[in-house]
Amino acid sequence: MPAAALSLALLGAAGCATPAPLGADGQARLATLLPADVLLLGEQHDAPAHQQLQRQTVQWLAARGALAALALEMAEQGRSTAGLPRHASESQVQRALAWRDAGWPWQTYRPVVMAAVRAGVPVLGANLPAARQREAMRDAALDARLPPAALAEQQQRMRDGHCGLLPESQIGPMTRVQIARDIAMADTVRAARQPGRTVLLVAGNGHVHRALGVPLHLPPDLTTKVLSAQSGQAQAAIDSEVTDTLPAHTSGADLLWPTPPVPPRDYCAELRRATRQP
Repeated sequence: MPAAALSLALLGAAGCATPAPLGADGQARLATLLPADVLLLGEQHDAPAHQQLQRQTVQWLAARGALAALALEMAEQGRSTAGLPRHASESQVQRALAWRDAGWPWQTYRPVVMAAVRAGVPVLGANLPAARQREAMRDAALDARLPPAALAEQQQRMRDGHCGLLPESQIGPMTRVQIARDIAMADTVRAARQPGRTVLLVAGNGHVHRALGVPLHLPPDLTTKVLSAQSGQAQAAIDSEVTDTLPAHTSGADLLWPTPPVPPRDYCAELRRATRQP
């Protein structure tokens, strides 16, 4: 979807009221995904209900003693709260994660991050460091890390996600950055694995897609499950997002978690304004 590929500067801050714990139905649905070494929770970045689900999932797993770590697309690989106590302040947590509020509003992700910290669970940055993005753009070997159909799909999503405004010469390099990000996230969750516990990765839905993203870069001996939170969409609509470059039976997630629709936004108009395109 266009929102996933827009510049992070376009992401609006979403309020996060204190959510109620998961009800019995929600707990039962999450339980269908366990046991799992890795649980990938995909979000739409501007959907407050998705961040609420993330906090609830952290609290539910932590209460069971089943949460090994919380890994985040929203912080860079190598950053961690592991050395902080449960009572660490928000500013201490932000410093430990080198949090970039301009890209990822702290108030949006504070509840899920602090829920993990208060539970004594380490929060890990998982995204490709910005300093390595230019190197990734030039690394043609990254193209071979995806099956041909998946690479073609990622490239098309890059075009669509940038509303046709990205020069064709940049499609390949920008897709390589996407692949490198997925690899960094996969490496992070693999390193954090603990027998009998689950590493939870929170990232955009495009990153957790089973046929395109992080799951492709995880070893087969890891039991990996994908939960995709989707705003106002049914499973048929989710499945229809897969284009002709992927097999018709391809499914991006093990479990779809529908949430209420978010207010409509013209992401392409926002991107044109941000890039001063007519």
